[in-house]
Amino acid sequence: MRIGILGLGRIGAFHAETLSALDAVESLVVADPFADAAKAAAERFGAEVADSPEALLAAGVDGLVVAAATDAHPALILAGAEAGVPVFCEKPVARTMAEGTRVLKALRDHDMPVQIGYNRRFDAGFAAARAAVRAGELGALHTVRSTTLDPAPPPAAYVAASGGIFRDCSVHDFDIIRWVTGREVTEVYAVGGNRGADYIREAGDADTTGALLTLDDGTIAVVSNSRHNARGYDVRMELHGFADSLAVGLDDKLPLRSAEPGVTFPAGTPHDFFMDRFADAYRAELTAFTEVVAGTRPSPCTVEDALEAGWIAEACTLSLHEHRPVTLAEVRGA
Repeated sequence: MRIGILGLGRIGAFHAETLSALDAVESLVVADPFADAAKAAAERFGAEVADSPEALLAAGVDGLVVAAATDAHPALILAGAEAGVPVFCEKPVARTMAEGTRVLKALRDHDMPVQIGYNRRFDAGFAAARAAVRAGELGALHTVRSTTLDPAPPPAAYVAASGGIFRDCSVHDFDIIRWVTGREVTEVYAVGGNRGADYIREAGDADTTGALLTLDDGTIAVVSNSRHNARGYDVRMELHGFADSLAVGLDDKLPLRSAEPGVTFPAGTPHDFFMDRFADAYRAELTAFTEVVAGTRPSPCTVEDALEAGWIAEACTLSLHEHRPVTLAEVRGA
């Protein structure tokens, strides 16, 4: 099949590399506002260059990968759908929930699948945890802990445009909690602090946060996030049930060191980047998209799924700013 890629920044170039190695993909067509980025990708992966999104969609692509700036996501998703092309788009669907909701409504006029990029759904550990929960191996859950700790904060310009740590970072935890447990969040309480980069505080954001989520069956989920984790990139989940407990991310590359005498675990080099931690998941995610394009599977992460995680991020952002519990019903009705 022939896949188009819009946006050749860090993640777009990574997707181009991944797609070019998949057996199902015969050719790539790429476009980027920065001509040098498109040219470099074309030279590296043997791709065809289009000078605009419109030209790319007219080039006979079977599927479209959107890795452009967030502000461009709504228009590009809809352009692909209107052209009759299945779309893969990096999260978020849109910068605001209001705009994301408009995209969802507009897509109802088109019978084209859209897959949003939440790569943790394709990680082997998270997939095994989901299967264990669904099979009842843990019994009824009572506690879930989800962690995302970045080794260093992103640049100031990125932070200023990110919408805040809950919308940019924690949203991955929110999505994977929903996916693994099969439950919905009903209420949140969030706190945050700033003890690191001044520019994060100046942007009105927090660099370290904690969120307490109540799920619709009474399970408590604790989400921990930080832009500062010097030992490495730490993504984990713990699931505690009345019959058993299970952990995701507990491998030799876990960026922690034990204080217990004689304990050598974890013994490997710590994960230091999300592309290192989730390389296999990204490959599985884009393989899944080729199956969506081929019509052999439905979207494994729909726009509706992405918006549900977005509503949790909205509730946590409001809770942080107003220092109070916030229900999901409240933000949906705002």
